[in-house]
Amino acid sequence: MLYGFNLAVVNSPAQYIKDFYNETLVEDYNWTPDEKQLTVLYSLTVSIFAIGGMIGALLVGKLVTKYGRKGTLVRSTVLVFIGGALLGFSRMCRMPAMVIIGRFITGVHSGISLSVVPMYLGEIAPKNLRGFLGLVPSIHICLGVFIAQVLGLHELLGKEEHWPLLLSLVVFPTTIQLMLLPWFPESPRYLLIEKENIHATIAALKWYRPKGDIQAEVDEMQEEQRSLSSLQTVSVWGLLMDRSVRWQVITIMVVNIGMQLSGIDAIWFYTNDIFSDAGIPEPYIQYTTVGTGAIEVISGMLGCFTIERLGRRPLMIGGFLFMGLCCAGITVTVLFQAQVSFMRYISVGCVVGIIAGFCIGPAGVPFLITAELFKQSHRPAAYTVAGCLNWLSNFTIGFVFPFLEMSLGPYCYLIFCTICLGVAVYTIFIIPETKNKTFMEISQMFAVKNNILKEELHSNGHLKMAVMNGYGTLGRHDEK
Repeated sequence: MLYGFNLAVVNSPAQYIKDFYNETLVEDYNWTPDEKQLTVLYSLTVSIFAIGGMIGALLVGKLVTKYGRKGTLVRSTVLVFIGGALLGFSRMCRMPAMVIIGRFITGVHSGISLSVVPMYLGEIAPKNLRGFLGLVPSIHICLGVFIAQVLGLHELLGKEEHWPLLLSLVVFPTTIQLMLLPWFPESPRYLLIEKENIHATIAALKWYRPKGDIQAEVDEMQEEQRSLSSLQTVSVWGLLMDRSVRWQVITIMVVNIGMQLSGIDAIWFYTNDIFSDAGIPEPYIQYTTVGTGAIEVISGMLGCFTIERLGRRPLMIGGFLFMGLCCAGITVTVLFQAQVSFMRYISVGCVVGIIAGFCIGPAGVPFLITAELFKQSHRPAAYTVAGCLNWLSNFTIGFVFPFLEMSLGPYCYLIFCTICLGVAVYTIFIIPETKNKTFMEISQMFAVKNNILKEELHSNGHLKMAVMNGYGTLGRHDEK
Protein backbone atom coordinates (compact mmCIF):
# COMPACT_ATOMS: atom_id res chain seq x y z
CA MET A 1 0.00 0.00 0.00
CA LEU A 2 2.88 2.36 0.78
CA TYR A 3 4.31 1.81 -2.70
CA GLY A 4 1.04 2.92 -4.31
CA PHE A 5 0.73 5.82 -1.87
CA ASN A 6 4.25 7.08 -2.61
CA LEU A 7 3.67 6.81 -6.37
CA ALA A 8 0.70 9.17 -6.30
CA VAL A 9 1.23 11.37 -3.22
CA VAL A 10 3.55 13.89 -4.93
CA ASN A 11 1.06 14.74 -7.70
CA SER A 12 -1.31 16.91 -5.66
CA PRO A 13 1.26 19.11 -3.86
CA ALA A 14 3.56 19.44 -6.90
CA GLN A 15 3.25 23.23 -7.15
CA TYR A 16 3.64 23.69 -3.38
CA ILE A 17 6.85 21.63 -3.40
CA LYS A 18 8.21 23.72 -6.28
CA ASP A 19 7.33 26.92 -4.40
CA PHE A 20 9.12 25.59 -1.30
CA TYR A 21 12.24 24.83 -3.35
CA ASN A 22 12.11 28.31 -4.89
CA GLU A 23 11.70 30.09 -1.53
CA THR A 24 14.52 28.23 0.21
CA LEU A 25 16.95 28.62 -2.70
CA VAL A 26 16.30 32.37 -2.76
CA GLU A 27 16.63 32.70 1.03
CA ASP A 28 19.65 30.46 1.61
CA TYR A 29 21.64 30.76 -1.61
CA ASN A 30 20.38 34.03 -3.10
CA TRP A 31 19.60 32.08 -6.27
CA THR A 32 16.33 32.51 -8.13
CA PRO A 33 15.76 29.38 -10.25
CA ASP A 34 13.67 29.58 -13.40
CA GLU A 35 10.71 27.33 -14.13
CA LYS A 36 12.82 24.80 -16.01
CA GLN A 37 15.26 24.42 -13.10
CA LEU A 38 12.39 23.99 -10.64
CA THR A 39 10.90 21.32 -12.91
CA VAL A 40 14.24 19.47 -12.91
CA LEU A 41 14.34 19.57 -9.09
CA TYR A 42 10.76 18.34 -8.87
CA SER A 43 11.46 15.60 -11.44
CA LEU A 44 14.40 14.51 -9.30
CA THR A 45 12.09 14.40 -6.28
CA VAL A 46 9.70 12.12 -8.16
CA SER A 47 12.23 9.88 -9.92
CA ILE A 48 14.60 9.40 -6.96
CA PHE A 49 11.90 7.12 -5.53
CA ALA A 50 12.47 4.68 -8.42
CA ILE A 51 16.26 4.81 -7.93
CA GLY A 52 15.77 3.92 -4.26
CA GLY A 53 13.40 1.13 -5.29
CA MET A 54 15.97 -0.39 -7.63
CA ILE A 55 18.60 -0.36 -4.85
CA GLY A 56 16.09 -1.98 -2.48
CA ALA A 57 15.38 -4.70 -5.05
CA LEU A 58 19.12 -5.42 -5.32
CA LEU A 59 19.25 -6.04 -1.56
CA VAL A 60 16.35 -8.50 -1.50
CA GLY A 61 18.29 -11.70 -2.21
CA LYS A 62 20.76 -11.28 0.65
CA LEU A 63 18.16 -9.94 3.11
CA VAL A 64 15.59 -12.74 2.72
CA THR A 65 18.31 -15.38 2.93
CA LYS A 66 19.76 -13.94 6.13
CA TYR A 67 16.67 -12.67 7.93
CA GLY A 68 13.82 -14.59 6.29
CA ARG A 69 10.77 -13.18 4.57
CA LYS A 70 8.93 -11.87 7.61
CA GLY A 71 12.16 -10.82 9.31
CA THR A 72 13.14 -8.68 6.32
CA LEU A 73 9.75 -6.94 6.27
CA VAL A 74 9.91 -6.18 9.99
CA ARG A 75 13.47 -4.84 9.89
CA SER A 76 12.90 -2.71 6.79
CA THR A 77 10.21 -0.65 8.54
CA VAL A 78 12.97 1.47 10.10
CA LEU A 79 13.51 2.97 6.63
CA VAL A 80 9.94 4.29 6.57
CA PHE A 81 10.33 6.02 9.93
CA ILE A 82 13.59 7.66 8.83
CA GLY A 83 12.19 8.72 5.46
CA GLY A 84 8.88 9.86 6.95
CA ALA A 85 10.67 12.01 9.54
CA LEU A 86 12.79 13.68 6.84
CA LEU A 87 9.71 14.42 4.74
CA GLY A 88 7.61 15.62 7.69
CA PHE A 89 10.17 18.07 9.08
CA SER A 90 11.62 19.29 5.76
CA ARG A 91 9.49 22.45 5.59
CA MET A 92 10.12 23.28 9.22
CA CYS A 93 13.89 22.88 8.74
CA ARG A 94 13.79 24.75 5.41
CA MET A 95 15.84 22.00 3.72
CA PRO A 96 14.74 20.77 0.24
CA ALA A 97 17.38 18.03 0.41
CA MET A 98 15.36 16.38 3.20
CA VAL A 99 12.47 15.89 0.76
CA ILE A 100 14.68 14.28 -1.89
CA ILE A 101 16.54 12.06 0.61
CA GLY A 102 13.27 11.10 2.30
CA ARG A 103 11.80 10.04 -1.05
CA PHE A 104 14.93 8.02 -1.80
CA ILE A 105 14.79 6.16 1.55
CA THR A 106 11.07 5.37 1.22
CA GLY A 107 11.89 4.14 -2.30
CA VAL A 108 14.45 1.69 -0.89
CA HIS A 109 11.75 0.36 1.48
CA SER A 110 9.25 -0.01 -1.38
CA GLY A 111 11.86 -1.80 -3.49
CA ILE A 112 12.36 -4.34 -0.71
CA SER A 113 8.67 -4.76 0.09
CA LEU A 114 7.50 -4.99 -3.50
CA SER A 115 9.57 -8.17 -3.89
CA VAL A 116 9.41 -9.67 -0.40
CA VAL A 117 5.65 -9.36 0.20
CA PRO A 118 4.63 -11.45 -2.89
CA MET A 119 7.40 -13.93 -2.05
CA TYR A 120 6.15 -14.28 1.56
CA LEU A 121 2.49 -14.60 0.52
CA GLY A 122 3.33 -17.10 -2.22
CA GLU A 123 5.19 -19.32 0.25
CA ILE A 124 2.60 -19.28 3.05
CA ALA A 125 -0.40 -19.78 0.75
CA PRO A 126 -1.91 -23.21 0.00
CA LYS A 127 -1.73 -23.86 -3.74
CA ASN A 128 -5.50 -23.44 -4.22
CA LEU A 129 -5.31 -19.88 -2.78
CA ARG A 130 -1.89 -18.85 -4.08
CA GLY A 131 -3.39 -16.83 -6.94
CA PHE A 132 -5.84 -15.00 -4.69
CA LEU A 133 -3.20 -14.08 -2.10
CA GLY A 134 -0.71 -13.29 -4.87
CA LEU A 135 -2.97 -10.52 -6.19
CA VAL A 136 -3.71 -9.03 -2.76
CA PRO A 137 -0.60 -6.76 -3.05
CA SER A 138 -1.87 -5.31 -6.34
CA ILE A 139 -5.18 -4.39 -4.66
CA HIS A 140 -3.28 -2.59 -1.94
CA ILE A 141 -1.09 -0.78 -4.49
CA CYS A 142 -4.29 0.54 -6.10
CA LEU A 143 -5.69 1.31 -2.65
CA GLY A 144 -2.55 3.28 -1.78
CA VAL A 145 -2.88 5.34 -4.98
CA PHE A 146 -6.55 5.98 -4.21
CA ILE A 147 -5.85 7.05 -0.60
CA ALA A 148 -3.14 9.46 -1.78
CA GLN A 149 -5.54 10.95 -4.32
CA VAL A 150 -8.32 11.38 -1.76
CA LEU A 151 -6.09 12.86 0.94
CA GLY A 152 -4.57 15.19 -1.66
CA LEU A 153 -7.92 16.88 -2.32
CA HIS A 154 -7.93 20.58 -1.48
CA GLU A 155 -10.65 20.02 1.14
CA LEU A 156 -8.38 17.62 3.08
CA LEU A 157 -4.55 17.81 3.00
CA GLY A 158 -4.17 19.41 -0.42
CA LYS A 159 -3.29 22.80 1.08
CA GLU A 160 0.13 24.42 1.05
CA GLU A 161 0.70 24.16 4.80
CA HIS A 162 -0.19 20.44 4.88
CA TRP A 163 2.01 18.90 2.15
CA PRO A 164 4.81 17.74 4.56
CA LEU A 165 2.17 15.97 6.67
CA LEU A 166 0.68 14.38 3.55
CA LEU A 167 4.06 13.02 2.46
CA SER A 168 4.93 11.70 5.94
CA LEU A 169 1.65 9.83 6.56
CA VAL A 170 3.45 6.62 5.54
CA VAL A 171 4.59 6.19 9.16
CA PHE A 172 1.07 5.42 10.41
CA PRO A 173 0.32 2.19 8.46
CA THR A 174 3.93 1.16 9.06
CA THR A 175 3.37 1.49 12.82
CA ILE A 176 0.36 -0.83 12.57
CA GLN A 177 2.42 -3.34 10.56
CA LEU A 178 5.23 -3.21 13.12
CA MET A 179 2.74 -3.93 15.92
CA LEU A 180 1.13 -6.92 14.17
CA LEU A 181 3.61 -8.61 11.82
CA PRO A 182 6.10 -9.89 14.46
CA TRP A 183 3.32 -12.12 15.84
CA PHE A 184 2.97 -13.97 12.51
CA PRO A 185 5.11 -17.05 11.77
CA GLU A 186 7.95 -17.06 9.26
CA SER A 187 7.46 -18.74 5.88
CA PRO A 188 7.28 -22.53 6.43
CA ARG A 189 9.17 -23.17 3.18
CA TYR A 190 12.03 -20.93 4.35
CA LEU A 191 12.10 -22.63 7.75
CA LEU A 192 12.26 -26.16 6.31
CA ILE A 193 14.20 -25.85 3.07
CA GLU A 194 16.70 -23.16 4.03
CA LYS A 195 16.87 -23.35 7.84
CA GLU A 196 16.12 -27.09 8.13
CA ASN A 197 14.04 -26.44 11.26
CA ILE A 198 11.25 -29.02 11.19
CA HIS A 199 9.80 -27.98 14.58
CA ALA A 200 9.34 -24.36 13.49
CA THR A 201 8.01 -25.51 10.11
CA ILE A 202 5.28 -27.66 11.64
CA ALA A 203 4.38 -24.94 14.16
CA ALA A 204 4.08 -22.37 11.35
CA LEU A 205 1.97 -24.67 9.17
CA LYS A 206 -0.35 -25.47 12.08
CA TRP A 207 -0.71 -21.73 12.73
CA TYR A 208 -1.62 -21.06 9.09
CA ARG A 209 -3.72 -24.25 8.61
CA PRO A 210 -5.38 -24.91 11.99
CA LYS A 211 -7.95 -27.24 10.38
CA GLY A 212 -5.98 -28.58 7.42
CA ASP A 213 -3.80 -31.62 6.83
CA ILE A 214 -0.24 -30.32 6.77
CA GLN A 215 1.48 -33.65 6.04
CA ALA A 216 0.95 -33.35 2.28
CA GLU A 217 2.56 -29.90 2.29
CA VAL A 218 5.52 -31.13 4.34
CA ASP A 219 5.98 -34.01 1.87
CA GLU A 220 5.86 -31.58 -1.08
CA MET A 221 8.46 -29.31 0.58
CA GLN A 222 10.70 -32.29 1.30
CA GLU A 223 10.39 -33.38 -2.33
CA GLU A 224 11.47 -29.91 -3.42
CA GLN A 225 14.41 -30.03 -1.01
CA ARG A 226 15.49 -33.41 -2.37
CA SER A 227 15.43 -31.95 -5.88
CA LEU A 228 17.92 -29.24 -5.00
CA SER A 229 21.51 -30.06 -5.82
CA SER A 230 22.52 -27.54 -3.13
CA LEU A 231 20.70 -25.92 -0.25
CA GLN A 232 22.68 -22.73 -0.85
CA THR A 233 20.67 -19.85 -2.28
CA VAL A 234 21.58 -19.23 -5.92
CA SER A 235 23.16 -15.85 -6.72
CA VAL A 236 21.83 -13.55 -9.43
CA TRP A 237 24.72 -14.52 -11.71
CA GLY A 238 24.10 -18.19 -10.94
CA LEU A 239 20.44 -17.74 -11.83
CA LEU A 240 21.24 -16.09 -15.16
CA MET A 241 23.74 -18.85 -16.03
CA ASP A 242 21.56 -21.79 -14.95
CA ARG A 243 20.19 -23.44 -18.10
CA SER A 244 17.62 -25.39 -16.07
CA VAL A 245 15.65 -22.16 -15.46
CA ARG A 246 16.46 -20.33 -18.71
CA TRP A 247 12.88 -19.90 -19.91
CA GLN A 248 11.63 -19.01 -16.44
CA VAL A 249 14.20 -16.18 -16.31
CA ILE A 250 13.22 -14.98 -19.80
CA THR A 251 9.58 -15.06 -18.73
CA ILE A 252 10.01 -12.88 -15.64
CA MET A 253 12.08 -10.45 -17.71
CA VAL A 254 9.36 -10.17 -20.36
CA VAL A 255 6.41 -9.77 -17.99
CA ASN A 256 8.11 -7.35 -15.57
CA ILE A 257 9.51 -5.11 -18.31
CA GLY A 258 6.21 -5.33 -20.17
CA MET A 259 4.25 -4.39 -17.05
CA GLN A 260 6.09 -1.06 -16.76
CA LEU A 261 6.56 -0.33 -20.48
CA SER A 262 2.85 -0.92 -21.14
CA GLY A 263 2.30 2.82 -20.78
CA ILE A 264 0.55 2.70 -17.43
CA ASP A 265 3.10 4.98 -15.76
CA ALA A 266 2.83 7.50 -18.60
CA ILE A 267 -0.95 7.44 -18.15
CA TRP A 268 -0.62 7.99 -14.40
CA PHE A 269 1.88 10.84 -14.88
CA TYR A 270 -0.26 12.69 -17.43
CA THR A 271 -3.85 11.85 -16.46
CA ASN A 272 -4.59 15.45 -15.47
CA ASP A 273 -3.32 16.77 -18.82
CA ILE A 274 -5.45 14.29 -20.77
CA PHE A 275 -8.54 15.18 -18.76
CA SER A 276 -7.81 18.88 -19.27
CA ASP A 277 -7.51 18.36 -23.04
CA ALA A 278 -10.84 16.53 -22.96
CA GLY A 279 -12.51 19.74 -21.77
CA ILE A 280 -13.14 18.78 -18.14
CA PRO A 281 -13.27 22.01 -16.08
CA GLU A 282 -10.15 22.60 -13.98
CA PRO A 283 -11.90 22.46 -10.55
CA TYR A 284 -13.33 19.01 -11.35
CA ILE A 285 -10.14 17.38 -12.64
CA GLN A 286 -8.98 16.35 -9.16
CA TYR A 287 -12.30 14.60 -8.52
CA THR A 288 -12.12 12.86 -11.91
CA THR A 289 -8.64 11.65 -11.01
CA VAL A 290 -9.97 10.27 -7.70
CA GLY A 291 -12.64 8.49 -9.75
CA THR A 292 -9.95 6.71 -11.76
CA GLY A 293 -8.37 5.68 -8.45
CA ALA A 294 -11.66 4.09 -7.39
CA ILE A 295 -11.78 2.22 -10.71
CA GLU A 296 -8.28 0.91 -10.01
CA VAL A 297 -9.36 -0.55 -6.66
CA ILE A 298 -12.50 -2.14 -8.12
CA SER A 299 -10.55 -3.61 -11.06
CA GLY A 300 -7.88 -4.98 -8.72
CA MET A 301 -10.54 -6.69 -6.60
CA LEU A 302 -12.14 -8.13 -9.74
CA GLY A 303 -8.84 -9.69 -10.74
CA CYS A 304 -8.18 -10.96 -7.22
CA PHE A 305 -11.52 -12.73 -6.90
CA THR A 306 -11.46 -14.28 -10.40
CA ILE A 307 -7.86 -15.47 -10.70
CA GLU A 308 -8.49 -18.85 -9.05
CA ARG A 309 -11.47 -19.41 -11.34
CA LEU A 310 -9.96 -18.14 -14.60
CA GLY A 311 -6.25 -18.75 -14.02
CA ARG A 312 -3.12 -16.61 -14.44
CA ARG A 313 -2.79 -16.74 -18.25
CA PRO A 314 -6.30 -15.44 -19.10
CA LEU A 315 -5.90 -12.43 -16.81
CA MET A 316 -2.46 -11.63 -18.25
CA ILE A 317 -3.55 -12.12 -21.86
CA GLY A 318 -6.84 -10.25 -21.48
CA GLY A 319 -5.29 -7.39 -19.52
CA PHE A 320 -2.45 -6.75 -21.99
CA LEU A 321 -4.70 -7.13 -25.05
CA PHE A 322 -7.24 -4.67 -23.63
CA MET A 323 -4.49 -2.19 -22.71
CA GLY A 324 -3.02 -2.46 -26.20
CA LEU A 325 -6.36 -1.72 -27.84
CA CYS A 326 -6.95 1.25 -25.53
CA CYS A 327 -3.46 2.65 -26.29
CA ALA A 328 -4.27 2.45 -30.00
CA GLY A 329 -7.61 4.09 -29.19
CA ILE A 330 -5.89 7.08 -27.58
CA THR A 331 -3.82 7.62 -30.74
CA VAL A 332 -6.92 7.53 -32.95
CA THR A 333 -9.04 9.78 -30.75
CA VAL A 334 -6.31 12.40 -30.31
CA LEU A 335 -5.74 12.53 -34.07
CA PHE A 336 -9.44 13.09 -34.79
CA GLN A 337 -10.61 15.02 -31.75
CA ALA A 338 -10.15 18.35 -33.55
CA GLN A 339 -12.70 17.25 -36.19
CA VAL A 340 -15.06 15.31 -33.89
CA SER A 341 -15.61 16.85 -30.45
CA PHE A 342 -16.89 13.71 -28.66
CA MET A 343 -13.62 11.95 -29.51
CA ARG A 344 -12.10 13.72 -26.50
CA TYR A 345 -14.40 11.84 -24.16
CA ILE A 346 -13.61 8.55 -25.88
CA SER A 347 -9.97 9.40 -25.15
CA VAL A 348 -10.86 9.66 -21.45
CA GLY A 349 -12.61 6.29 -21.72
CA CYS A 350 -9.46 4.78 -23.21
CA VAL A 351 -7.41 6.13 -20.29
CA VAL A 352 -9.83 4.53 -17.84
CA GLY A 353 -9.70 1.31 -19.90
CA ILE A 354 -5.89 1.17 -19.71
CA ILE A 355 -5.99 1.62 -15.94
CA ALA A 356 -8.73 -1.01 -15.49
CA GLY A 357 -7.02 -3.52 -17.79
CA PHE A 358 -3.73 -3.07 -15.97
CA CYS A 359 -5.22 -3.54 -12.49
CA ILE A 360 -7.18 -6.67 -13.44
CA GLY A 361 -4.13 -8.71 -14.43
CA PRO A 362 -0.76 -7.17 -15.35
CA ALA A 363 -0.53 -5.21 -12.07
CA GLY A 364 -0.19 -8.30 -9.88
CA VAL A 365 0.27 -11.48 -11.90
CA PRO A 366 3.99 -10.82 -12.74
CA PHE A 367 4.82 -10.73 -9.00
CA LEU A 368 2.79 -13.90 -8.45
CA ILE A 369 4.34 -15.97 -11.24
CA THR A 370 7.84 -14.84 -10.20
CA ALA A 371 7.19 -16.80 -7.00
CA GLU A 372 5.59 -19.75 -8.80
CA LEU A 373 8.15 -20.33 -11.57
CA PHE A 374 11.13 -20.91 -9.26
CA LYS A 375 12.10 -23.33 -6.53
CA GLN A 376 13.26 -22.17 -3.11
CA SER A 377 16.97 -21.94 -3.98
CA HIS A 378 16.34 -19.70 -7.02
CA ARG A 379 13.44 -17.57 -5.76
CA PRO A 380 15.38 -14.75 -3.97
CA ALA A 381 17.63 -14.18 -7.00
CA ALA A 382 14.58 -14.26 -9.30
CA TYR A 383 12.88 -11.55 -7.27
CA THR A 384 16.08 -9.49 -7.34
CA VAL A 385 16.19 -9.67 -11.15
CA ALA A 386 12.47 -9.02 -11.53
CA GLY A 387 12.51 -6.12 -9.06
CA CYS A 388 15.51 -4.42 -10.68
CA LEU A 389 14.00 -4.68 -14.15
CA ASN A 390 10.67 -3.43 -12.83
CA TRP A 391 12.16 -0.34 -11.19
CA LEU A 392 14.59 0.36 -14.04
CA SER A 393 11.72 0.23 -16.54
CA ASN A 394 9.64 2.46 -14.25
CA PHE A 395 12.41 5.05 -14.16
CA THR A 396 13.04 4.77 -17.91
CA ILE A 397 9.44 5.38 -18.95
CA GLY A 398 9.14 8.34 -16.58
CA PHE A 399 12.30 9.88 -18.02
CA VAL A 400 11.81 9.07 -21.72
CA PHE A 401 8.04 9.58 -22.18
CA PRO A 402 8.10 13.42 -22.35
CA PHE A 403 10.66 13.21 -25.18
CA LEU A 404 8.62 10.52 -26.97
CA GLU A 405 5.53 12.69 -26.72
CA MET A 406 7.38 15.74 -28.09
CA SER A 407 8.85 13.84 -31.03
CA LEU A 408 6.01 11.45 -31.91
CA GLY A 409 2.92 13.14 -30.50
CA PRO A 410 -0.07 10.77 -30.16
CA TYR A 411 1.80 8.10 -32.15
CA CYS A 412 3.91 7.37 -29.05
CA TYR A 413 0.98 5.36 -27.68
CA LEU A 414 1.41 2.94 -30.59
CA ILE A 415 4.74 1.93 -29.02
CA PHE A 416 2.88 0.98 -25.83
CA CYS A 417 0.27 -0.82 -27.94
CA THR A 418 3.00 -2.91 -29.62
CA ILE A 419 4.60 -3.80 -26.27
CA CYS A 420 1.25 -4.85 -24.76
CA LEU A 421 0.35 -7.03 -27.73
CA GLY A 422 3.84 -8.54 -27.76
CA VAL A 423 3.62 -9.58 -24.08
CA ALA A 424 0.14 -11.03 -24.70
CA VAL A 425 1.47 -13.14 -27.62
CA TYR A 426 4.43 -14.31 -25.50
CA THR A 427 2.04 -15.34 -22.72
CA ILE A 428 -0.13 -17.29 -25.16
CA PHE A 429 2.72 -19.35 -26.60
CA ILE A 430 5.27 -19.63 -23.77
CA ILE A 431 3.80 -19.28 -20.28
CA PRO A 432 1.91 -22.36 -18.98
CA GLU A 433 -1.01 -22.15 -16.59
CA THR A 434 0.28 -22.53 -13.02
CA LYS A 435 -3.03 -22.60 -11.16
CA ASN A 436 -3.20 -25.35 -8.50
CA LYS A 437 0.27 -26.62 -9.40
CA THR A 438 3.05 -27.29 -6.90
CA PHE A 439 6.41 -25.58 -7.36
CA MET A 440 7.91 -28.93 -8.43
CA GLU A 441 5.18 -29.53 -11.02
CA ILE A 442 5.75 -26.05 -12.49
CA SER A 443 9.50 -26.73 -12.76
CA GLN A 444 8.74 -29.97 -14.62
CA MET A 445 6.43 -28.08 -17.02
CA PHE A 446 9.40 -25.93 -18.10
CA ALA A 447 11.82 -28.87 -18.28
CA VAL A 448 11.08 -29.58 -21.96
CA LYS A 449 11.62 -25.95 -22.98
CA ASN A 450 14.89 -25.89 -21.04
CA ASN A 451 16.01 -29.25 -22.49
CA ILE A 452 16.34 -30.70 -18.99
CA LEU A 453 15.72 -34.38 -18.32
CA LYS A 454 13.19 -35.15 -15.60
CA GLU A 455 15.83 -37.10 -13.70
CA GLU A 456 17.99 -33.99 -13.44
CA LEU A 457 15.20 -32.14 -11.65
CA HIS A 458 15.32 -34.73 -8.87
CA SER A 459 19.09 -34.95 -8.60
CA ASN A 460 20.42 -34.26 -5.14
CA GLY A 461 24.09 -35.22 -5.18
CA HIS A 462 25.04 -37.46 -2.28
CA LEU A 463 22.58 -36.13 0.29
CA LYS A 464 19.05 -37.31 0.82
CA MET A 465 16.29 -35.96 3.07
CA ALA A 466 14.99 -38.53 5.48
CA VAL A 467 11.40 -38.71 6.61
CA MET A 468 10.49 -37.25 9.95
CA ASN A 469 11.37 -39.69 12.68
CA GLY A 470 9.45 -40.26 15.87
CA TYR A 471 11.20 -37.41 17.67
CA GLY A 472 10.08 -34.85 15.11
CA THR A 473 13.63 -34.11 13.94
CA LEU A 474 15.04 -33.92 10.47
CA GLY A 475 17.60 -36.52 9.56
CA ARG A 476 20.11 -36.85 6.72
CA HIS A 477 22.13 -39.79 5.52
CA ASP A 478 24.52 -40.52 2.69
CA GLU A 479 22.94 -42.22 -0.27
CA LYS A 480 24.67 -45.57 -0.74
